[in-house]
Amino acid sequence: MHEAAIVEGLMRILDRQVKLHGIAVVKRVNLRVGRLRAVEPEQLRACFDMFAEGTPAEGAALDIEVVPIRARCRHCGSEFDVAGYRFECATCGGGDVDVVQGQELYVESIEASGNGAVTK
Repeated sequence: MHEAAIVEGLMRILDRQVKLHGIAVVKRVNLRVGRLRAVEPEQLRACFDMFAEGTPAEGAALDIEVVPIRARCRHCGSEFDVAGYRFECATCGGGDVDVVQGQELYVESIEASGNGAVTK
C-alpha cells in the first residue's frame, strides 16, 4: 500500500508548515493526485486519519482532486483525454504520445489556524 508512504511524506510537509507558520490547527488539506499515480482516495484518507492522530492535523479534512489523464500526440500535436489507459491519439490514431496531465501528486493548499490567523 503506497498510500501510507504518500501520507508519510504529506505529514512531513505539514510538520514543516506548522513550524514555519506557527500553525495550531490544520483544518483542511487539499491534494491534487493524477490518475496515473494509482492512488485509492479512501485508503489515502484512512492513512491520513491514522497518521494525523496526536498532531495539529488530527481531525482535518483531506480533500483529494483526482486529475484525469491527458496526452499530446507527437505526430499531429493533438491533445486528448486518455480513456481506459489507451494512449492512442484520438485524431490520427498514433501511439507516440507525451503525457501532459495525470501524474500530479502535490499539496494544492492547506487551511489552518494559528495565532488568530488563517493560512491558505
